[in-house]
Amino acid sequence: MVSSQSQGYALLIIDMINDLEFDDGNLLFPHALEAAKHISALKKRLKTIDIPVIYVNDNYGRWQSDFRSIVDYCMESDVRGRPIANLLKPDADDYFVLKPQFSGFFATPLELLLEHLNVDTLIITGVAGNMCVQFTANDAYMRHFKLMIPADCIASNTVEANQEAVHLMKDVLKADTSLSKDILNQANEKN
Repeated sequence: MVSSQSQGYALLIIDMINDLEFDDGNLLFPHALEAAKHISALKKRLKTIDIPVIYVNDNYGRWQSDFRSIVDYCMESDVRGRPIANLLKPDADDYFVLKPQFSGFFATPLELLLEHLNVDTLIITGVAGNMCVQFTANDAYMRHFKLMIPADCIASNTVEANQEAVHLMKDVLKADTSLSKDILNQANEKN
């Protein structure tokens, strides 16, 4: 739960370090690649104003895996998601959380990390907009985080599915779904 003293932002990058070697990965890839370009630019700009970056990633049912080995695998193997992993390679000072299910909050230390960082506003990006992004946003909303979900920084298998997810997160979760360039301006004003 967000403390009354929290005043900071954090950028969540959900499931973008991904081999995309699954059913429908070919459908998701072009949309995810376009979102990755926007996320990469947003990340670079947010880091200049000291906003922490947290990678929230599936462990793909591999309970003995670690995030760095997932990054290495996606960047060094001949997998569909390699160009995205290369665009969004984590920096040494970035945080990461491995998740076993759709939500970044379910059975993870994400909430504790956000509390430690004094975060009250989440900028949520990643894939899939209508699955893991939306589940994470739902759980964040229930924990009273303010939500910014730049529409150009999330992707789903189809444009229609993504638009529906954006609409729901805007209307139901009261998320700001402005484009990433506008999100940056708001974060700059607050910091």
